[in-house]
Amino acid sequence: MAEAFIVGAVRTPVGTRKGALADVHPADLGAHVLRELIHRTGVDPAAVDDVIMGCVGQLGPQAGDIARTAWLSAGLPQSVPGVTIDRQCGSSQQALHFAAQGVMSGTQDLVVAAGLEQMAMVPMSTNSLVVKELGVGTRGKGWEERYGGQEISQFRGAQLIAEKWNMTREQLEEFSLESHRRAVTAIDEGRFTDQIVPLEGLTQDEGPRRDTSLEKLASLKPLRDDWMITAGVASQISVGAGALLVASEDAVRRFDLTPLARVHTLAVVGDDPVFMLTGPIPATQAALKRAGLGIDDIDTFEINEAFAPVVLAWAQDTGADLARTNPNGGAIALGHPLGGTGAILATKMIHELHRTGGRYGLQSMCEGGGQANATILERL
Repeated sequence: MAEAFIVGAVRTPVGTRKGALADVHPADLGAHVLRELIHRTGVDPAAVDDVIMGCVGQLGPQAGDIARTAWLSAGLPQSVPGVTIDRQCGSSQQALHFAAQGVMSGTQDLVVAAGLEQMAMVPMSTNSLVVKELGVGTRGKGWEERYGGQEISQFRGAQLIAEKWNMTREQLEEFSLESHRRAVTAIDEGRFTDQIVPLEGLTQDEGPRRDTSLEKLASLKPLRDDWMITAGVASQISVGAGALLVASEDAVRRFDLTPLARVHTLAVVGDDPVFMLTGPIPATQAALKRAGLGIDDIDTFEINEAFAPVVLAWAQDTGADLARTNPNGGAIALGHPLGGTGAILATKMIHELHRTGGRYGLQSMCEGGGQANATILERL
């Protein structure tokens, strides 16, 4: 099988719901990173075989195949097609998988893997409002017969995980505080500078809170009186986009490209849709088994912080070192623009491997419906 190389990886700063990027149209958000990706890599954009973009809320300004719209909005050749995919929060990580698989199969040479979410314009609840207006459920009779009769939500899933893994609210809040601390350190040390493409005057991520504390986190009201889950231990509603260029060995030679990383191993799994958020555990195990690697062979992990219990349960079951996990903070501090997060995390991980000289990075994230992707990249 042919090799797939990542030759470019960029992202926007991640904005908050009411921040500097709140009024940026999703197509322009995506166009911004696509244009910069082509500029930085120096490839002929007409040579790109496809643009694969993850986006969860594919309605309103994000409808109509936002991958195609963003590419054209960037002023790039109309001969290049685009496709938008939805694997929930893992949408743009799946875009990276599809791009790599296209190159590995030998049927494509240059594929853009990207993702975006404009949650200020298309809130996470928008789909529910549409469903309510139509008067139909999001799940059919067969699904209801199998899993119905109980509440299905990411919030309940996070609470169930915290209970099953015997976590305390204090543990969750300590983890969240550390996420903010790491993110602030990363920003102050300029670790994100090279990967970020400034937009609307915004040059750094807006989410990290320098003034947060355990006392402030403890003062937040839980979503339900008998729950541990508060806004402080959950990812932030955000605006952001990321893009990577995946190239074949032939394209690397032809366009004189410099590979940043090799796509080493890909895995995707399904898991319990009621717990919903536990997928990174079996996904990590599957990827490591396929790669012939152990957990201690991985130099850095990016495990999406949808909720603090997700990462803590994952670390317990895999034996991963939390010191090497989300070393520059995670979504609790930096935000989680749904369909854009996979590409953003991959970009962060590649740059972190180059900063530290590590060899392997592993990325995974929980996804709606009880799923997870896992990706192992090797720094070159």
